[in-house]
Amino acid sequence: MADNMHSTTTGGPRQADANPVTRFFRATEIDTRLLGMVGALLIIWVGFHFLTGGLFLTPRNLWNLTVQTSSVAVMATGMVLVIVTRNIDLSVGSILGFTGMIMGVMQAQILPQMLGFDHPAIWIVALGSGLAVGAMIGALHGGIIAFLGVPSFIVTLGGLLVWRGATWFVTSGQTVAPMNPTFRLMGGGTEGSVGATWSWVVGLVACVAIVGAIINARRQRKRFAFPRKPIWAEYVIGALGCVIVLGAVLIANSYYWPVAIARRYADANGIAWPEGGLQISHGIAVPVLIAIAVGIVMTFIATRLRFGRYVFAIGGNPEAAELAGIKTRWVTVRIFALMGILCAIAAAISTARLNAATNAQGELDELYTIAAAVIGGTSLAGGVGTVAGAMLGALVMQSLQSGMVLLGIDTPLQRIVVGMVLVVAVWLDTVYRARAK
Repeated sequence: MADNMHSTTTGGPRQADANPVTRFFRATEIDTRLLGMVGALLIIWVGFHFLTGGLFLTPRNLWNLTVQTSSVAVMATGMVLVIVTRNIDLSVGSILGFTGMIMGVMQAQILPQMLGFDHPAIWIVALGSGLAVGAMIGALHGGIIAFLGVPSFIVTLGGLLVWRGATWFVTSGQTVAPMNPTFRLMGGGTEGSVGATWSWVVGLVACVAIVGAIINARRQRKRFAFPRKPIWAEYVIGALGCVIVLGAVLIANSYYWPVAIARRYADANGIAWPEGGLQISHGIAVPVLIAIAVGIVMTFIATRLRFGRYVFAIGGNPEAAELAGIKTRWVTVRIFALMGILCAIAAAISTARLNAATNAQGELDELYTIAAAVIGGTSLAGGVGTVAGAMLGALVMQSLQSGMVLLGIDTPLQRIVVGMVLVVAVWLDTVYRARAK
């Protein structure tokens, strides 16, 4: 009872004078900017659903949409930290292409000769090689920026050209295929999904984690005598989070294997083909799980670790951060090294999905990654940004592209729309910051 009474008086007179909607947002502490982006995403989805004659909001398209978003979403989580420190990375697409080619060559040409074609460690060594190369490239960029004083725009613009050219020289322009069967699971598809049962398990675990996080946050606030949300607000947030998670699982499980693949599976396993066909759910795709895991880890790094506090301190005021004893140069190196690792993870997803490493892989991904971060609320002026917002921004960008593809819009026009959206997003950020002041 005491806990309830304490939590309902956190707003004070200011909250009592506000209208019900304002009181609701203050009590729940929902980020209105993020909520506005969710509203924009829903408008985009509903609009494309009507324009495409009911093709957009189907389990198949939404499932493919999440898979297509995964690689850019992974890189967008790192781009948040880069932009927060008032830097930029224009080379992420080229790093993706180069590390993807390295992983492709390792598992298709080098490792089979050394270990044998069916060795179980091939995909692990190939993935580790890509991650190591990505980290070294990012650290190289960060070192030049931090210790030689070259602006990040110039360094990464040079990296965009250098690593795109290096990708061609690895195989003299040849496409490398196929990839290791286990490695291909990271790309999604029929085999690269966890199925209905495990999808529900993941969903339930996520719900338990949401409730646990809410309880832990409330205990921490009580421990340090911080104002707590009303009990009803905690229930609303927990219920809303669980509904979203379980709804996403339901949609993923509503997308079934194609008939031809299901029939081959039935024949191979001696399953009698039922009269209505064999309905096998895809479930959540592996690349989506990878993207979610990366998002959780990056959020923890940005909000819970000293490194994350240093990043936002540098973005807020670099001179003050330097005077406070923060080794800003080494923080910059680590940020770009982390960005390189994330590019390699995105390259693994992209390469596995294509089942090949190509020279064109990752082209224009730098545009979509930066746009996702900016649309997600990361300020180009530095100091402001969230990982969740960037991932949501990646979903917005991919939704626009997917909808335009379904409408049969030409690629040049798609790029025009993406460019216009990026400009509008930066303008809205400028207006938001001006009003906040």
